[in-house]
Amino acid sequence: MNNIKAFQDYLQLEKNYSIHTVNAYVNDLFFFQEFLKSNFDQENLELVNYSLIRSWIVSMVDNSISNSSVNRKISSLKSFYKFLLKIKQIETSPLLKHKSLKTPKILQIPFSEKELDKVLNSIKYSDSFDGVRDKLIIDLFYTTGIRRAELINLKMQNINLATNTLKVLGKRNKERILPILPIVTQQANLYLSERARLERINDDDFFFLMLKGVKLNDSFVYRIINYYFSNVSEKVKKSPHILRHTFATHLLNNGADLNSVKELLGHSSLASTQVYTHNSLAELKKIYGDAHPRNQK
Repeated sequence: MNNIKAFQDYLQLEKNYSIHTVNAYVNDLFFFQEFLKSNFDQENLELVNYSLIRSWIVSMVDNSISNSSVNRKISSLKSFYKFLLKIKQIETSPLLKHKSLKTPKILQIPFSEKELDKVLNSIKYSDSFDGVRDKLIIDLFYTTGIRRAELINLKMQNINLATNTLKVLGKRNKERILPILPIVTQQANLYLSERARLERINDDDFFFLMLKGVKLNDSFVYRIINYYFSNVSEKVKKSPHILRHTFATHLLNNGADLNSVKELLGHSSLASTQVYTHNSLAELKKIYGDAHPRNQK
């Protein structure tokens, strides 16, 4: 139990993981510990061998937990045992030779440029606070590629409309400066005018607010994106993450280099950014097929 608390502090204080991520790791450990206690009368994670972990994996699969969810829980265990190795509580990780379960590749389908044009230029937004804010949220997601948590936690001091820049606090408290397009700056100024008219503001530090003057939350932002894109798109998934995905794909399709997109997205490695290249390749294939004389019409 003490080692779980020490692991939690390590993730939060040394690794700078978000509270949401830390809680997910710790909950996975408690889930495993409860399994051990119920099935093997054992709850000391330091004494676990791979056979016990294997039994947990089988149990989860038998209970219809998806392979990707199982892999995520095992990833939490791996991190925990790496931590125990680091503080010399164990000599070998019981997961040393574990291989992840196979998972199907889920294709993230971005919105098309036509769909974005419809949402930003054809839909009639209300002139009220909500309408002005909603359009700005969509435009910021699409023109900066920021994450949902990054948008929600934007502070007033993070936005400099005089220089058309935005300071974002990303994963592990990494800061990055993003450019804002002039058309988005215009919308931001309009939003600030409406924001100043709110009757009451409780969370004054935060840039984006609800009508009641409090900061946004995850589900509220998701509903905004889903609502407006349901009017123009039949895609199954309509979320802030798909807008981030769309941002990257459209940049690559229009000639941006991978490393620049990586910096804009705040990825720590190119490997994370390369997942967006399949759409760019599909676009190139289409252009190639349409343009090359050897292609049979």
